[in-house]
Amino acid sequence: MSFINPSPSSTSRAIAPSGFATRRPWEEFFALHSFTRPYTLGEASLRVKRNLGHFRVNYAMAVLLVVFLSLLWHPISLIVFLAVFTAWFFLYFFRDGPVVVLRHELDDRLVLAALTAVTVAALVLTGVWLNVVVALLVAAAAVAVHAALRSTDDLYVEEL
Repeated sequence: MSFINPSPSSTSRAIAPSGFATRRPWEEFFALHSFTRPYTLGEASLRVKRNLGHFRVNYAMAVLLVVFLSLLWHPISLIVFLAVFTAWFFLYFFRDGPVVVLRHELDDRLVLAALTAVTVAALVLTGVWLNVVVALLVAAAAVAVHAALRSTDDLYVEEL
């Protein structure tokens, strides 16, 4: 029986957290006991920063839901949105590894920004720019309020 020593790179991959964000459980996202009023503006901004990093995928799903609901009375735009949502589905929500383009791994935030830009551009080109802008403003306000009010004391923060 022979023992093969794993290479250092394969060991580090098994131990280190993955480089892309994952969806957190909705029970954790909506945990009512975790909502408290921040005492200072600094505490609120720190909460927003930590929650945006921790719940990035959940916030993206919530924003896409608000945009989807704003397009219910615009069938052509809804079809375009569903086509773009397919890209979101495969490139952001349910992928197993990082996105690789021309042998370069793309950062999760870059993928998020690119998909957001493509979604907004596609919907603006279909003539519903006002709906998109209003939906994004409503979604951004909801995300900001949630991120500021949700305490970060009970979050598991991955150390790199």
